[in-house]
Amino acid sequence: MRRQGRIIVRGIVQGVGFRPFVYAKAHELNILGTVKNLGSEVEIFAKGDRFEDFVDAISHGPPLAQIDSVQVFDIQQQTGDRFTILPSGSGALTGMIPPDVAICDSCIADIFRKGGRYDGYWATSCVNCGPRYSIIEKLPYDRERTSMSVFPMCSDCAAEYNDPHSRRHHAQTIACTACGPQLSLFDAQGRRIDCFDPIKETAGLLEAGRIIAVRGVGGFHIACIEDSANELKRRLGRIEQPFAVMVRPDAIEKIVCISDEERSLLQSPIHPIVVLTKRDHSSHPSISNLHTIGCMLPYTGLHHLLFSLLKHPLLIMTSANMPGYPMITDIDHAMAKLDHDVDFFLTHNRTIVNRCDDSVVRDGYVIRLSRGMAPKRTAIDLGKRCIIGVGPELNANATVYQNGFAVTSPHVGNVRNPSTLDYLKETVARLRRLLGARLDLIAHDLHPQFLSTRFALELAEEVKIDRVPVQHHRAHIAAATTEPCIGIAIDGVGYGDDGTVWGGEVFCGQVPNFDRVAHLEPVAMPGGDLATRFPERMLYGILPEPEILDLLSSRGWSDVELSVLKRQVATGFNVSRTSSSGRVLDAASALLGICRERTYDGEPAMKLESAAAGGKPEPWDLIFTRLGTVETLSSRAILEAALTRLQEAPANDRNFVQDIAASVQYNLARGISALAIRAAHKYGMNTVALSGGVAYNYMIRETIRREIVANSLTCLINRDYPLGDGCVSFGQCVYAGVLHKQRD
Repeated sequence: MRRQGRIIVRGIVQGVGFRPFVYAKAHELNILGTVKNLGSEVEIFAKGDRFEDFVDAISHGPPLAQIDSVQVFDIQQQTGDRFTILPSGSGALTGMIPPDVAICDSCIADIFRKGGRYDGYWATSCVNCGPRYSIIEKLPYDRERTSMSVFPMCSDCAAEYNDPHSRRHHAQTIACTACGPQLSLFDAQGRRIDCFDPIKETAGLLEAGRIIAVRGVGGFHIACIEDSANELKRRLGRIEQPFAVMVRPDAIEKIVCISDEERSLLQSPIHPIVVLTKRDHSSHPSISNLHTIGCMLPYTGLHHLLFSLLKHPLLIMTSANMPGYPMITDIDHAMAKLDHDVDFFLTHNRTIVNRCDDSVVRDGYVIRLSRGMAPKRTAIDLGKRCIIGVGPELNANATVYQNGFAVTSPHVGNVRNPSTLDYLKETVARLRRLLGARLDLIAHDLHPQFLSTRFALELAEEVKIDRVPVQHHRAHIAAATTEPCIGIAIDGVGYGDDGTVWGGEVFCGQVPNFDRVAHLEPVAMPGGDLATRFPERMLYGILPEPEILDLLSSRGWSDVELSVLKRQVATGFNVSRTSSSGRVLDAASALLGICRERTYDGEPAMKLESAAAGGKPEPWDLIFTRLGTVETLSSRAILEAALTRLQEAPANDRNFVQDIAASVQYNLARGISALAIRAAHKYGMNTVALSGGVAYNYMIRETIRREIVANSLTCLINRDYPLGDGCVSFGQCVYAGVLHKQRD
């Protein structure tokens, strides 16, 4: 039996308390030797009678670690007469720093322990919790390579840091009131508020209805009580957009319906925003005019201290940046951007090195991959090349693949904004640096005008490597599976092979060979992107009928506007063609008078789903046609059926509209699943993969799933990556990697 050896542990072993864990196991098992960080690996020299037990124990690691491999090599050298933690050294970058995680229960107890060292200290953390990615500057992960380096430990913190029996043993974020980051409160003019306790003062201001920018782990939020929600919407110019809320744990079930799985997720180290169904669909209208509301629990010491002083059970806690733009991280930028939006600023003096928004989950499916979930590391064999995927245009992020692992960044945003493009470039540079990535390939969207595509061109020229354009919806399916399948990609927009706008697609094959075998019928988008903002234009593009012109006239469209729209569709001037499922839902929302102007991404379809909640769908006749070898579903027929039923509806009958909205979703899903099922039978496929932002719609997703399973097929829906465009950069890497593996 082996009694000594050199052990190399690879994986996510930085920032997870791995060295203290190893140290504790060594003392427990009477092991002599050393442990040392080497890049993103850990090197251990160990000797003792229970060496094999020691190797087995460290192979499991502490809770936040992810172990890829544990290798043991023979050694002859002496290991000393005790076990010690050595200073970090340089080495291979095979792992990745873990995401930021929520404060643990033990640290929460510490901040409320009267007279304790951490009593009331907002930045309390230990080896099991607190910021990680947001503070890391470079690897190996030690305090001097984080933004905590400017806060030297006091003697008490140093004692805990060096105490093997403390859970703060080698906790790089250890700090207390005496030595750690401090809070300050400023008014809207940037004047410091002189107060003994900024948190208590902030709680009082919130209770009084004031709106406050709060600097958190990964950036600024804007916080206020529910009574101030309408005023906040007015100031931000987001009258219709729902807000996320932070809820006191004992109040959550009074607001929403919540499953055991959702409760577990809310309380997990991730502490994401979870989109939940309201108990009363019409409640909290100033926060959300949908039937759902995004909820999260307090996840930092600051949050817990605030809620301990508040009478209100919830706070609106929305990102301070404009939707699609990068998180605001520094106080100067916040004051410059938000001085007319907020009344006060609660900030701290710990630098946010890497901004990170809140993660969002619905029904167990990721909507936004960010704090607590990203950087996300996935084991996958894509060959020997180092690949980067720079993502799409909306809801973008970046993924780097090398040596059997793909690492996806936190959410970046909408890259059509120059500042967000800069953030994408910054994110790519950071991933390359932290991973030591030497790029061989760049994968990007097929659309030639996307700013992310232009960035890929520039980067490829700079580092002299090849590019791989990847069609948007094929990237969606590649992110879901590398196995042979029928792939359903349903979303709002994606540049197709033929230059038209795709978004209701059925593919057959295996990465990278996906044939488009079915889709929604192509329809007109009058004015192109203008039809996405004003869905009544989309409605007429699908149903260019006199009844629709009469409907629009009754809603205030002038004769001139109607004449221009009619002529535009008839001549095809400035009219795009699209097979987008998202645009069909937009048109239905416009038809039913639910949403006439989109003020935020996905608004018409989200409001349609909310209007349909509780509705009773009925099956309608579906019309399928063929375009050459490709089968299509008539979205026109679905909207014609909706129009007929709307004309039959009693005036102002909300239930009738609810049922029509539900029926549109149900029949669209029935039609899409029928296309996929017929393709599966025709081409001998057993698996159907579903992806795309429209799949967040519960009725559509579950109808497709039920239809597929009822036909003895496997329905695969990705739970690891977003169903929306947050999976695309990963899918681009998968597509490019498999393509070049086949060529090599």
